[in-house]
Amino acid sequence: MKLSLDALIVLESIHRNGSFAAAAEELHRVRSALTYTVQTLERDLDITLFDRSGHRAKLTEMGKVLLQEGMELLKTASNLERLIKRLKSGWEEEIYIAVDDIISIPRLFPLLETYYQECTLTRLHITSEILNGCWDALASGRVDLAIGVSGDAPTGNEYGLIKLGQIKFGFAVSPTHPLARLREPLKLSDIEPYRSIIAGDTSRKFPVRSSGVISGEESLIVSTMQAKIAAQVRGLGVGYLPLHLISSELRNNQLIIKKIEKEKPSANLSLAWRIHEAGKAVEWFLEKLKNPKIVRFLLEG
Repeated sequence: MKLSLDALIVLESIHRNGSFAAAAEELHRVRSALTYTVQTLERDLDITLFDRSGHRAKLTEMGKVLLQEGMELLKTASNLERLIKRLKSGWEEEIYIAVDDIISIPRLFPLLETYYQECTLTRLHITSEILNGCWDALASGRVDLAIGVSGDAPTGNEYGLIKLGQIKFGFAVSPTHPLARLREPLKLSDIEPYRSIIAGDTSRKFPVRSSGVISGEESLIVSTMQAKIAAQVRGLGVGYLPLHLISSELRNNQLIIKKIEKEKPSANLSLAWRIHEAGKAVEWFLEKLKNPKIVRFLLEG
């Protein structure tokens, strides 16, 4: 092969520094070595790379094209080198983390700040799932770690599980909704005539679940917990909501909590991962999320 990565590095340094002498100093080589590299490349490709008529070494049009395309090769080679170093060290190239929509993703940001201060070898992808969507994403290999899983784990012993804590719910209605005026506790027969708002399970292959649906015939299914909250604030329907996500709506009297005869129990949330596939990045998050202070902050809102 006539074109080498080393020759591209030499071309880029000469172009950026404006002279063979400055490039030689930067690359810790003698000037004659750089001159030889460029002359050899010009001879092999039968082109002129630099216009040497002025004080600065300027690329010819052919030289510009070669360097522009060559920079992509240098970038690819650099990325490949970093990948090999990561894999050798035990750090994954990238990991995908699913967070149940019952947890506010911005609450993860302080933890992510710590991650980037301590280790930046692994690229992170954060996605949101609902109910069995977390288990589905983990089992299908779409994610490496799931935060906030609930319900039963898939069959098999390949999953690790760490309990995070509980989330409390309240049956929330808009102050303008007819149920807001009824005496408590509300009966099932009081609630059934009204539309329920449901955050739809994002599972693709696992059986979908619903959580705390108690009203009768009509429902509106939305794709996120924030959309469910907004729909109930608007009075489009009713349903259970995580109390930590609606503190501001409760303070501003956009929603009120109604007691009902059979309250929804708290949800137990956990961390889940595939035991035999966890690298150092997944292990880093598992270790940090054993800290009760971090978990409390995560589950507060």
